[in-house]
Amino acid sequence: MTAAGWRWAFGLSVAAQLAVLYWPEAGTAPGVPGLDKVAHVAVFGAVAVTGVLAGLPARWLAAALLAHAVVSEAVQGSVLPGRSGDVWDVVADAAGVAAGLLLAARLARPRRPVGARPEEPP
Repeated sequence: MTAAGWRWAFGLSVAAQLAVLYWPEAGTAPGVPGLDKVAHVAVFGAVAVTGVLAGLPARWLAAALLAHAVVSEAVQGSVLPGRSGDVWDVVADAAGVAAGLLLAARLARPRRPVGARPEEPP
C-alpha cells in the first residue's frame, strides 16, 4: 500500500476508534463474554499499525494512544450515559497498542525474495 493509502487507513481507523469509544450506548452482544475487550484490542491495534505505517513515530503514537486509553475510560465513566469506565479496558487498549506496533514493525521490515540466502559478511 502507498503512503497515502496508509494515511487514509489511519484516518478511518481513528474514526472507527472514536465511534466505538464515545458512542453513548455500548454495542455489546449479550452472551458473548470478552467481546468488549476484543473490540478494545482491535480498535487500538488498528490505529497503532496504520499510524506507524502512515509514517507517525511509534513512540509518540504509543504514548498518545496509551493516554487516550485512560482518558476514554474516564470520559465513559463520568460523562457518557449508558457507559462505564473499566480499568480492564485500559489493559485491553494497551495490549492492542503493543500488538499494533509489533505488526507494523513486521510489515515494515524489508522482505527477501523467496529462496534468497542472506548475504555473507565479507
